[in-house]
Amino acid sequence: MRRKKQVFTLPPSPNLEHEIAAAKRGFLQVAGIDEAGRGPLAGGVVAAAVILPEGYAHPILNDSKKLTAKRRERLYTEITENESITWGSGRATVSEIDEINILKASWLAMERAVVALSVRPDFALIDGLPIPGFSLDHEGLVKGDARSLSISAASIIAKVERDREMVALAEEFPCYGFERHKGYGTRIHLEALAEHGACREHRRSFAPVANVIARGGGA
Repeated sequence: MRRKKQVFTLPPSPNLEHEIAAAKRGFLQVAGIDEAGRGPLAGGVVAAAVILPEGYAHPILNDSKKLTAKRRERLYTEITENESITWGSGRATVSEIDEINILKASWLAMERAVVALSVRPDFALIDGLPIPGFSLDHEGLVKGDARSLSISAASIIAKVERDREMVALAEEFPCYGFERHKGYGTRIHLEALAEHGACREHRRSFAPVANVIARGGGA
């Protein structure tokens, strides 16, 4: 009995399919939007918006989470120094996250990224679900950073800029190891949080931080 030959296929790479579809509906400037930092216990949330030129292609551009830090840094430079690419980034602070919740703060950062663009887009492709009341006509793409090149590019910018901010915070608050885990709730971070209490860059609306503060561990 002959064994059936196994065929391995690579997952599809992000492309311009959704950008082209939007252009066919009459939208001239289509921006891809993504955020970084929704899950960490510390630091703000950063979003980016990117408008790619027609016909843009890149051999390795993909969801930022699938790439190494070194490759993300290289891609960040390529994207931001390419004069044919329009990009902008926006942020929401820890105090805004605690005041309006992390989901709405992510939306706020995305709106600020759109405002930071030198060209006002008329349509957006947003990673995830549609956003109620967003300022642009848009489409939500679940796992859009692995489907849309403009969202992929936005994910790189947002991730690199947020990581850089966390490395800078590590110099001010060296006891937490922000440069290693970027504020996520790793074992090392949770142990440091329990030992040193919360600093001003910890999100007090997140349960692990709130629990530490309730035990008297707030800075």
